[in-house]
Amino acid sequence: AQLEESGGGSVQAGGSLKLSCAAAAFQYTKYCMTWFRQAPGKGREGVATIDSDDSTAYADSLEGRFTISRDNARKYVYLQMASLKLDDTAVYYCAASPFRRDGHCDLSPDEYTYWGQGTQVTVSS
Repeated sequence: AQLEESGGGSVQAGGSLKLSCAAAAFQYTKYCMTWFRQAPGKGREGVATIDSDDSTAYADSLEGRFTISRDNARKYVYLQMASLKLDDTAVYYCAASPFRRDGHCDLSPDEYTYWGQGTQVTVSS
């Protein structure tokens, strides 16, 4: 696999979790790296994206609770999640794409070609 997520698990509401995405087989500095999530019965939702210059964008619904970062030397992308809510329960996917819309990385899953297998995050009360 070119992208491999880790760090998922179960956490109580209000807690924190950090997801990691390994992209060792990638020339990923050329790509937008993005975290998506898919809750049961729902479509895949863009959560956060980061470009090679460390510019970022987030889904409005997150209210500033998540932070995306990347380590170009180690070829990792991270998603730090804080103040987790029950609605954050989902499978979280790491994805990569060379596509940019108007010069910016996009949060639409349609623009992404490379995907990891996903990691489950479960938030309980």
